[in-house]
Amino acid sequence: MPLSYQHPSMAFVGKRRTITRASNLSENSPLLRAAKQMVDTYIKNGMVIGLGSGNASAMAIQYLGSKLRAGALNGIIGIPTSEANASKAEEAGIPLDQYQDSSQIDFAFDDADIIEEGTLHAVIGRRRFLGEEFIIQEKLNWRETAEKIDDLFLGDAEVWRRSSIGQAGPLGGDFPFVTREGYNVLDILFTSPIESLAQVAESLNKVDGVVDHGIITKFPCTAVIVSENGLSVVDSLSTNAHDGL
Repeated sequence: MPLSYQHPSMAFVGKRRTITRASNLSENSPLLRAAKQMVDTYIKNGMVIGLGSGNASAMAIQYLGSKLRAGALNGIIGIPTSEANASKAEEAGIPLDQYQDSSQIDFAFDDADIIEEGTLHAVIGRRRFLGEEFIIQEKLNWRETAEKIDDLFLGDAEVWRRSSIGQAGPLGGDFPFVTREGYNVLDILFTSPIESLAQVAESLNKVDGVVDHGIITKFPCTAVIVSENGLSVVDSLSTNAHDGL
């Protein structure tokens, strides 16, 4: 049986991972409450923090910065995952460092596009279509890599080169998205239910030319689910929910 999926607005990721869902992204939204809950619960003095991207992550960055300015936290170093959230973190007053292979990150958070129930495996990146994954492909021969992935999921998915402007078709249009390092980004649009995100990640890891992908499966995870009834916490280690936070 294919697994069902939640589609939250937010995922906090690290040695423990927190995912938050809400439809209202205003400053008074439950999402902000969840961001504060995550910072207050999991971030401690002296930690190196991976700073994710998205609406919810931006709220967490702002709140983390306010705690640093107030002296409630100290010794925090942030490692941003994008130029945009690096700018937000600088504005919030969070000291920053660049990620290196030797970096030891104590905790990280990021917005999630899809969360797999039961495992809490998540997809992070930019969600444009339901069931879409993305990968970062090497600088050259992106078509060859796309063909390999298309063969891998033949009949179950389509592979599109990401465009920097809107949706420009499978080839990325006249302005394909290329990272500052020169990498292409390929989106996988699944037309059939995904039975296991872990299996998809394992398959992509074996494709020559794939540098990275947005499926997170290797970290223990805690999900903070926002609903009209408040916040509930789901832990991937126990898969238990704790309501009424």
